Amino acid sequence: MAKRDYYDVLGVQKGATAEELKKAYRKKAKELHPDRNSDNPDAESQFKEVNEAYDALKDPQKKAAYDRFGHAAFDGGMGGGPRPGGAGQGDFASAFSDVFDDLFGDFMGGRGGAGGAGRQRATRGSDLRYNLRVTLEEAHQGLQKTIKVPTSVQCSTCSGTGAEGGAEPAMCPTCSGMGKVRAQQGFFTVERTCPTCSGMGQIIKNPCRACGGSGRVEKDRSLSVNIPAGVETGTRIRLAGEGEAGLRGGPTGDLYIFIEVEEHQLFQRDGQSLFCLVPVSMTAAALGGDIEVPTIDGGRSRVKIPAGSQSGRQMRLRGKGMPALRGGGTGDMFIELAVETPVNLTSRQKELLKEFEKIGEDNNPESSSFFTKVKSFWDGMKN
Repeated sequence: MAKRDYYDVLGVQKGATAEELKKAYRKKAKELHPDRNSDNPDAESQFKEVNEAYDALKDPQKKAAYDRFGHAAFDGGMGGGPRPGGAGQGDFASAFSDVFDDLFGDFMGGRGGAGGAGRQRATRGSDLRYNLRVTLEEAHQGLQKTIKVPTSVQCSTCSGTGAEGGAEPAMCPTCSGMGKVRAQQGFFTVERTCPTCSGMGQIIKNPCRACGGSGRVEKDRSLSVNIPAGVETGTRIRLAGEGEAGLRGGPTGDLYIFIEVEEHQLFQRDGQSLFCLVPVSMTAAALGGDIEVPTIDGGRSRVKIPAGSQSGRQMRLRGKGMPALRGGGTGDMFIELAVETPVNLTSRQKELLKEFEKIGEDNNPESSSFFTKVKSFWDGMKN
């Protein structure tokens, strides 16, 4: 049976561009793949026919020979093209591998010609993390801070190429710049990282003595970082392009600064709110009066304590809390009273307290209410 014209097999006109050929091939390969046509006994032979046609036409030299001589270009060893019929096991394995690459290579990092090899050569640098501790006062005000980051920077001796004198690396002779090699194992074609170039697609004949061929060197960098007001523990600041230098001239990674706000000796933070526990004497809580409390900005605020205040009572100072990150107002500060029981009493103080206890009537409403409930509880248990 005479072989069909390769252009007819792919359903394109003679003289079709490489992009048109590839598009037609993908469409046909998806339609005729044996895994999707188990009920079609001719699918396997048609699938191999499509791969044979594309294998000949995707190569410019083979395509030129076919356009001139037709199928005769590949008979008797002319041009080294596909064998007639393509029915052997090796041909089908090769066809299966080709369609897998062309259909899924773009999505799974497979071969992609010179562009794919170029992406392998210029490897992006790693992102870096830097943990930065700041005080609560610094988090309230914001600050400009200089940090030292140990990282990899582009080698100035070879300008990041990795080759002595800044020479361009040469194409790997083993994989022809693909970064991968193939080996036939029975029915399957196995693809492995090229052992000569380690997947880079290029080799350096004379490595740079300063960086050993990597195109980058270790160095501490000093960076000025703007810490905005309102940061809190867990805030992440990204500095684009300030990470590790790429391998052999690849793009630089990013630097991520993670903020940790230190605990404060006076204030506790909850989002934008600040809490301050203020001890007051029993006398001040009973009689009332004014006290002076600190604020996070270093200032002072006077707070009026109502007479008869109990421990745990809170008072709000509006606008004295933490600012919202990147604008959005300022939180409040809450004063919580802790009524302090006097200690180390003198004899005279004890006498006065005892006298106060004798003449005091209805001065302790919470105690009276509590013991009234206790008496009721005990009476209920007796009954």
